[in-house]
Amino acid sequence: MTTLLRRTGFYVTGGALAVLFLLPLLWTLSSSVSGRQASDGAEGWGFANYQRLADYGSGLDTYLINTAVVSLVAVSVTVVTTTLGGYAMARLAFPGRNLLFLVTLAILMVPYSTILVPLYILLGWLGLQNSLVGLGLVLAVLQLPFGLFMMRNSFEALPVELEEAALIDGCTVGGALRRVLLRGVLPGIVTVALFSFLAAWNEFVAPLIFLTDGEKFTLPVALFNLQSGSLGSVDFGALQAGVVVSALPCVAVFLVLQRYYVRGFTSGALKG
Repeated sequence: MTTLLRRTGFYVTGGALAVLFLLPLLWTLSSSVSGRQASDGAEGWGFANYQRLADYGSGLDTYLINTAVVSLVAVSVTVVTTTLGGYAMARLAFPGRNLLFLVTLAILMVPYSTILVPLYILLGWLGLQNSLVGLGLVLAVLQLPFGLFMMRNSFEALPVELEEAALIDGCTVGGALRRVLLRGVLPGIVTVALFSFLAAWNEFVAPLIFLTDGEKFTLPVALFNLQSGSLGSVDFGALQAGVVVSALPCVAVFLVLQRYYVRGFTSGALKG
């Protein structure tokens, strides 16, 4: 009886939390296809909001492609850099290793908005201002501390004997990393990639500062301009449609990778 009551309490609490978190998204989805704006002046359902969103500015497809390019650059750089860095921090012994790791983590305590101006100047020196690639590199830099922390814990959770066995069998250090260790830290890699993607896809401040060409705007900046409206008018229907379009890729990626995401957070809890 006690077990039944406990399970019932878990299910009721979980269901209530699910409804609480899903309700705003479902309300936004309903608002994007209902009302007069969605049905060209008549009460009912329709997709007129999405049509106006698709025709806004440089076009919805342009903003989606820009956001996808920025996210791809940020995820690629973050995953490669933190995987190699995490391996070095966990497996290689060199002077100042722990100090370097702590200094990297200390970056998390610095509000990232305070380093945007120096990064803007640095991109100017590199010729990457007003560039999607430059913006992706900036967003990757902002994700490096968390990614390095995650990957170091993931590598430390793997038994050292796995790598030693690979080296004895004739693998080089790089071969052991590529053929053996990467499979063991796959949940950590997916977790880092997921966090980097969500941060890059939804980032607003950095694209607003680093991008000056309207045709290179990402989706969050485009939606902000849509929210600002013309002469104080706001197209709430198209804005709700934009929120749905922006949220769907994040929800889809999370649902596909949620198994690895949970395993990635627990992989470093126990060692050996």
